[in-house]
Amino acid sequence: MATHRAVTQLRRGVLEYCVLALLNEQERYGYDLVVELSAAGLLASEGTIYPLLSRLRKDELVSTVWRDSPTGPSRRYYALTDQGRAALDDFSRSWSAFKNSVDHILTRKAQS
Repeated sequence: MATHRAVTQLRRGVLEYCVLALLNEQERYGYDLVVELSAAGLLASEGTIYPLLSRLRKDELVSTVWRDSPTGPSRRYYALTDQGRAALDDFSRSWSAFKNSVDHILTRKAQS
């Protein structure tokens, strides 16, 4: 059970940056992000992404634009801002070092 809590906390901690990474590839609408993140096992519920996108917009890490949809109502598309790109770059550098440190500790412990 403790492992499940730890994984949940890790998901919460990296979800924001995974969204920024997906938006770095191309602009997307909310449900598209839900599908991508769910397929990767990073999103448990659709209700998680929209508050996160709202916060990213408020923090000026993403910008939005409404576009007509060929299959229904207009959709809000999200795009990475320069500030969002800088935040993603900072996280990417930190993540690599963090991941390497954790891997080092876990591997060392497994070899003992």
